[in-house]
Amino acid sequence: MKSREEFIKDITPKIAKEFEIEEEAITEDANIFETLELDSISLIDLMSLVHVNYGIKIAKEEIPQIKTFGDLYDYVAALVVDGSHACDADK
Repeated sequence: MKSREEFIKDITPKIAKEFEIEEEAITEDANIFETLELDSISLIDLMSLVHVNYGIKIAKEEIPQIKTFGDLYDYVAALVVDGSHACDADK
């Protein structure tokens, strides 16, 4: 089981690599859609990255609530840290 901080250290470089941006641009208060220049296709890429690496599917109805990286970290870490979903990286 990972702490929230460990989870952030794990996922941030993966997001930066996937979207070809500097890790420094990924801050908790940065808007995900603006920072990653997300469109509908790249949003699917982000959701796939989370699913493949952490075994978590982000529900479509939850997406509007996830505006910043902090929101994403909170959403995913709550599921990973509390152990309600198995983390592929821990297997």
